[in-house]
Amino acid sequence: MNFFKKRIFEAKYILKNDPACKSLFEAMFLYPSLRAIMSHRWAKLFYDKGHTTLARWISQRSRHKTGIEIHPGATIGDNVFIDHGTGVVIGETAIVGDRVTIYHGVTLGGTGKVKNRKRHPTVENDVLIGTGATILGDVTIGSHSKIGAGALVLQDIPANSTAVGMPVRIIPHGPDYVFEED
Repeated sequence: MNFFKKRIFEAKYILKNDPACKSLFEAMFLYPSLRAIMSHRWAKLFYDKGHTTLARWISQRSRHKTGIEIHPGATIGDNVFIDHGTGVVIGETAIVGDRVTIYHGVTLGGTGKVKNRKRHPTVENDVLIGTGATILGDVTIGSHSKIGAGALVLQDIPANSTAVGMPVRIIPHGPDYVFEED
């Protein structure tokens, strides 16, 4: 899929899932999430080819323009939506699956200074991470899970669970659980 088709694909996901988004044009050109993800894809391309300085330059320009910092070494899936975006940090060895929603102020951070080792979280598919949540270390957030706002996650979260608090408490739920807002 070429760059422009990929942008349309990602923008359609935002339009479908964000009630504040009124048009495909708005999603494509006015959402910092999409701009940050597209910049990350370019940075990742250079990073994987060993052009780390150029990759970091692209990453830092994107951070300056969007307020979203994604290390070029991170792996980001399809239809990742970073709602509002400001203050989101995704570290070098983080892996983010498909259809993940991340709200502002979230950190997917590392622990330790050992190089050539996984130090950041793995977020599986269909996960929602609430505002200000901090997920540190080589932990896995299971598919269809929700991380509450302000949660501090230092352990694996099983699939089909909700994690809330500091430190987190895990509340299991079925795969068909739907989070309803008032």
